[in-house]
Amino acid sequence: MNHGPIADLSANAGAVVAANYGDASVSVVRPDSAGAPARVPVGGEPLAVALTDDRAFVVVSAAEADAVQVIDTRTNAVLATYPLAFTVTAVAASPDGKRAYAARAGHDHVDVAVIDTTAERVGTVDIALGATSVIDSLAVDPSGRRLYVAVTTSTGSRLVVVDTETAKARKSIALGAPIRDLAVAADGTVYVLTSDLAARGVIEVIDPRTFAITAGIGAGTLPIQMALSANGALAYVVDYDEVAVLCTVTREVVETITVGARPMAAALNTPGDRLYIADVDGNVTAFRVAAPAPMYSPFDAAAFDQVRELAPAGV
Repeated sequence: MNHGPIADLSANAGAVVAANYGDASVSVVRPDSAGAPARVPVGGEPLAVALTDDRAFVVVSAAEADAVQVIDTRTNAVLATYPLAFTVTAVAASPDGKRAYAARAGHDHVDVAVIDTTAERVGTVDIALGATSVIDSLAVDPSGRRLYVAVTTSTGSRLVVVDTETAKARKSIALGAPIRDLAVAADGTVYVLTSDLAARGVIEVIDPRTFAITAGIGAGTLPIQMALSANGALAYVVDYDEVAVLCTVTREVVETITVGARPMAAALNTPGDRLYIADVDGNVTAFRVAAPAPMYSPFDAAAFDQVRELAPAGV
């Protein structure tokens, strides 16, 4: 059974979680299991999902309030619901799963709600003022000490870095075009996907030590999302009707992937050897890809010869 378009997708070593926004549910898929995907009702439209080892943090939009729901991906049970003021636009989780970060847009400002799942409390990090401001994406570095916040306003976009220990914004850098997605490699390098009609898609590469842009890589026409290999060598960019496999070293597209319908989201599993693509028809397709290798190693295009379709998400 198909549960409609998928808004977001996240994966780890043992599970894939898809947000079925038209069905008020998420699907938990276990690629190495013969069982059917589990459908977990969430009581509203799920818009974004962040996945740790055994927890999925799901942004749910409902008439009463937006919220972040915590789902145990082993039991498929909703463990907690955190109603939040204002409109929630993105979510990220700390590597240990003890904190979730929810981006919010208020009447005249944007901030990040910090959900401490151990202490069962919610704090706030103020980010920016302005009625037109919105946070389009969040990403936590592998150490858990830095939270990157993508802020778009009527005049451009900025990447803000937050110290997660002090809950204070420390630095920001102007990028211009709207930010569509963020990813952080294992070495802390930040990859920022931007796009607009003038510049088209660009991945800005930022050195976390100097917080300076070190490269700008062309990335499609109007991309909406990306998945990044752990070593930062490959970016899987979701464009209008395909997923482009971009080598960030040579700055070349080494492969393009199409599925049965328009792709909406992509995610890599933790080992980095499986790519999952969700489409507008509600299907999730799995591809075996080359696992992360040293930056000088070429992309193994032959890995795409092995393709296995999963059952439609939400079955």
